[in-house]
Amino acid sequence: MARIAVYPGSFDPPTLGHLDIVRRASGLFDQLVVAVGINRSKSPFLTVEERMQALACCTAEFPNVRVDSFSGLLIDYAKSVGACAVIRGLRAIADFEYEFQMAMANRGLCADIESVFLMTNWEHGYVSSGIVKEIAMFGGDYRNMVPECIVPIIERAVRAHRTDR
Repeated sequence: MARIAVYPGSFDPPTLGHLDIVRRASGLFDQLVVAVGINRSKSPFLTVEERMQALACCTAEFPNVRVDSFSGLLIDYAKSVGACAVIRGLRAIADFEYEFQMAMANRGLCADIESVFLMTNWEHGYVSSGIVKEIAMFGGDYRNMVPECIVPIIERAVRAHRTDR
């Protein structure tokens, strides 16, 4: 039986920190599903389709990784794909506090699915999707924070957001 893990997130946009977690988690499981969470109450920088396209291009080198999207409870989605684990990346103590709460809630909903925490490599510890968006929207150079293949996707989004205003 294949060991499947889900790595959920907004990935708005994906960063090198996300890719670091994908690389390491894909080595721990037979299959890794990188799942874009759809939250209709938020106004994202990238559309779900753009985030999935970005993730597909930067995870293409990993044969056991697939990209998907979901809405609703993460634990329900994880069960639907037959996952035995949920992967969460941690950068700092503040991440841990939130992720610990979510892991306990998920365990209460389904004790059969483990939460696996991976610390991002130190060089990506300061990078977040929010920082990338902020730098991009103000014309700064964010390219050392994201996989190269998604730079055009971010550039299109910046142009679209600037014309929305």
